Amino acid sequence: MIRIVIADDHPVVRAGIRALLDAEDDLEVIREAATADDAVLFAEQLAPDLVLMDLQFADGPRGAEATRRIRALDDPPHVLVLTNYDTDADILNAIEAGASGYLLKDAPPDELVAAVRAAAAGESALAPVIAGRLMARMRTPLTSLSTRELEVLELVAEGASNTDIAARLHITEATVKSHLVHIFTKLDVGSRTAAVSAARSLGLLR
Repeated sequence: MIRIVIADDHPVVRAGIRALLDAEDDLEVIREAATADDAVLFAEQLAPDLVLMDLQFADGPRGAEATRRIRALDDPPHVLVLTNYDTDADILNAIEAGASGYLLKDAPPDELVAAVRAAAAGESALAPVIAGRLMARMRTPLTSLSTRELEVLELVAEGASNTDIAARLHITEATVKSHLVHIFTKLDVGSRTAAVSAARSLGLLR
């Protein structure tokens, strides 16, 4: 039996996923988490085989950060991301945090069930569109940003100052400025606003 924790802040979404998974003889949803912090807590306390993780929560840390914390546990469960977001920043942050797979919420039910089984076994479970995005990114390295650069640019897009970015990412302001210089160079822009616009047009940010 594959024991699963669902982490999503929408009760209706959790209920739908639970109904789908509980209909399978070899899958069991043992707990639902409405926050990323709860997902980490349940992963530690209940030792599930898999955490099905959304990326955005109304309160607290994001799903990628929760994934990183879960994967740092002793004998950690696998994590499968199930979300609406498919930008390069979202995908890379989740995969580099240790997620075994990445699916979008509009995936067909049979694809989701198959991905749950694969991820719980430690296998890669990427939706075809996600795999395609990663391959395309590998083919166009000149327009690709590093994970840290994407994190910086995401915060810029939210209106954060260099001071705020430094505090949230636990780096110095000088490092933030260095990342911005690299971002501007790679995107061939001269301002923060232009960088965000260019990144969105390239699908790097949502």
